[in-house]
Amino acid sequence: MFPLHVTLLVLLANVALCQYYDYDYQPMSMLGPSGPNCNTECDCPINFPSAMYCDNRKLKFVPIVPTGIKYLYLQNNLIEEIKPGVFDNVTDTLRWLVLDNNHLTNAKIEKGTIDKLTALEKLFFSFNNITEPIIPPSKSLEELKMMNNKLSKFPTGLLTDKENLTSISLQHNELTSEAITDAFKGPKKLLSLDVSYNKLKKLPAGVPNSLEMLYADYNEIDKIGAGYLKKLPALRYLRLSHNNLQDSGLPAGVFNVTSLVELDLSFNKLQSIPEINELLEQLYLQANEINKFELASFCKFTGPLNYSRLKHLRLDANNITYSNMPPESANCLRQASDIMFE
Repeated sequence: MFPLHVTLLVLLANVALCQYYDYDYQPMSMLGPSGPNCNTECDCPINFPSAMYCDNRKLKFVPIVPTGIKYLYLQNNLIEEIKPGVFDNVTDTLRWLVLDNNHLTNAKIEKGTIDKLTALEKLFFSFNNITEPIIPPSKSLEELKMMNNKLSKFPTGLLTDKENLTSISLQHNELTSEAITDAFKGPKKLLSLDVSYNKLKKLPAGVPNSLEMLYADYNEIDKIGAGYLKKLPALRYLRLSHNNLQDSGLPAGVFNVTSLVELDLSFNKLQSIPEINELLEQLYLQANEINKFELASFCKFTGPLNYSRLKHLRLDANNITYSNMPPESANCLRQASDIMFE
């Protein structure tokens, strides 16, 4: 049997490593000694020579990046400025740029820096102080993260040529619906868009029909446009918890689309269960004001092949109980293994 303190050390090590999984980060201690082709402020492991680790160094500026570096880690510093010339050796080779947890503002990001990176695939810019997005010219960009900044606008056209962009994360900013109108039209392969924790009053307009995941929790959304989801035939996951949705803001059948497998409407102000498609598998309605259970919301009619595929249904923290379910619910909701009322 292992001593308790050894087990705890292993658990703590695993937790510490988890924080880097977003960008396949490998701590320097696991990668061996640094090679000669490296900025003296950083480390470039011999067995991973295309990566430069400058994280957790209390740096106040981005160091000059030498030729051959493709992966640059600058997170968890005190960086306030990006000076011209620092990326001149890697303008067409740098693939990943990680700048999370610094002190950057738009005014201190000079021309001739990020705007010269033509091969960038991932740009992580979370936990800084930018008010407008920083977008590189790279057509290879696949992932963009700018969470926990002060973004108040996202001008149309910035993503027009980003044909390979699949994921955008903008949660915890100050974006309004007007500020992001048609901002995401360009990327034809976009799969995931997260605009949670902003100031939206409606879902973003002009999103590409390739989208599979749309997260807009913790906003001020009070209505969904009729036919909005019909324009997103690939959408599988829609999360709208902690908004201001009421029955009057939901057109009839607005969520009745065949593509959805998960719908989260929890912590809103709904008084009835909205109509869903029989193919939906997860429905979260907890903490609303629902006071009736209408089976027609799940099944228009029931038969051997006509029934809801719903597996999980949450109705806790509403004004109904199991007793409100009609007897024929068991047939309609025959696949539901978890229906929660309290």
